Amino acid sequence: MNHRRQAVRGLTAALAALVALTAAGCSSKAKTGDGEQTGAGGVKTGVGVTDKTIALGALTDMTGVYATLGKSVTQAQQLYVKQVNAAGGICGRQLELTVRDHGYDPQKALAAYTELEPKVVGYAQFIGSPFVAAVKPRVDGKDKGLVLPQAWSASLLGSPYIRVLGATYDVETINAVDFLLKEKGLKSGDKLGHVYFEGDYGENALKGSKHAAAKAGLTVVEQKIKPTDNDMSAQVAALKQAGVKAVVISAGPRQAASLVGVAAATGLKVPVVGNNSAFAPQLLGTQAGPALEKMYWFASPSLPIGADTATAKKLVADYRAAYPGDSLDNGIVAGWTAAGVFGEALKKACADKDLTREGVDRALLTLTAYDAGFGMTHDLSDPKAPSSRESVIIQPDKSVPGGMRAVRQPFVAEAAASYAP
Repeated sequence: MNHRRQAVRGLTAALAALVALTAAGCSSKAKTGDGEQTGAGGVKTGVGVTDKTIALGALTDMTGVYATLGKSVTQAQQLYVKQVNAAGGICGRQLELTVRDHGYDPQKALAAYTELEPKVVGYAQFIGSPFVAAVKPRVDGKDKGLVLPQAWSASLLGSPYIRVLGATYDVETINAVDFLLKEKGLKSGDKLGHVYFEGDYGENALKGSKHAAAKAGLTVVEQKIKPTDNDMSAQVAALKQAGVKAVVISAGPRQAASLVGVAAATGLKVPVVGNNSAFAPQLLGTQAGPALEKMYWFASPSLPIGADTATAKKLVADYRAAYPGDSLDNGIVAGWTAAGVFGEALKKACADKDLTREGVDRALLTLTAYDAGFGMTHDLSDPKAPSSRESVIIQPDKSVPGGMRAVRQPFVAEAAASYAP
């Protein structure tokens, strides 16, 4: 336990040092409110907004541990921007999306944030809970640009500017354990394995599994890993020896594929359920594909890309037309949803004649039931709460579009409804 705390404190300290270094060169840059003026249509404008354009940033991972999902999130947002601009833009202005790939490297992530901060009104994407947490003091203090992270750590709650879309990792994990209890035979007295990344993401998910375990009379067997750990053989051996009856994984797609593949090959044939970022359909083409279809599920803040809804069908058709060589995954849904939320905030800010960062932030608070067309609505009125506590349980299935099908529709576990993230 002490070793884990020390590791997390070490990562936090390193990221804080990087923030201090990047901030040191920013003292002369415009603060929120600097350069504000009244522009076209009598609309107040500020950083990132001119009479002709609205600049947004995307801090993504296209070459690191989340490369597959990062590419899908980004391309979905680029598609959104293209379609909005073709329809006339927002507030008489064209959207501009500037993308930076940080490769899940903290130094690159913070450098990219610092580069774009004086140029954009906010960020439609920021992958990596530890990196978002590291810049949180700057965002909340000086910058105040809206950030919609592709990260769901409860540590990000409470900020008026960093807004989590969907259930936080702890709530999502509670829902995932409820699925194991209700539908996969897990019962009081059993041992539940939990493989998780060190740091913000995994530690927050672990809080969820421990809360659910305490409510259900389970014992959690922990296995902490690093994002650079790709072979889960040692973890599977430890879990098998401990006699776990099910496993939760809070890591990346590669780690989930290795865990399930090794478990199947070594006889640990228990249900495995992951968090929303622990799967990519491209894994179905690997050696682990058959095992993933048989013994793996994951919790998601939305229906899958192949859902039978009008919005999903149109998005699939449009995405395939725009990117014919690329496969479908839920990164598309996540990216599209975040872009749509940002777009709605901009439209409301325009109606209020205030496209400054503060105006966009205030406009977001008025979105109490945003429906992206994927089974859930989002309430953005309370910065202290995730926009939803619901999860969908999805199973890999290469026979359906996107390689995923929902096996449990949106729900909130009783243990999650009463839990305070």
